[in-house]
Amino acid sequence: MPKLKIEREHTLGMAGARLVAQRWREQAEQEWGMSCTSAPGESADRMRFERSGVSGELTVTDTRFDLQIQLGFLLGAYSGKIVEKINANLDALLGPEPQA
Repeated sequence: MPKLKIEREHTLGMAGARLVAQRWREQAEQEWGMSCTSAPGESADRMRFERSGVSGELTVTDTRFDLQIQLGFLLGAYSGKIVEKINANLDALLGPEPQA
């Protein structure tokens, strides 16, 4: 089963990052049918999400978003498209990923 890891740095601080994470959660629940649970922490918040064929965790800190996704067998064939869609959504929420 494919594992995807998407990381983004940001300059929003923890309060701003929490707002973006909440918007991401709303989108994941409404558009993608995910079931999400959040656990706020002192230095990092964790959001677990799942639906049939997909599970993962979003870790949010004052400087980073780390998204780890486990795809089931059937969705594994679409991993490239899934990464594209997630990157586009993060671009819309955070701004484009810096180019190296």
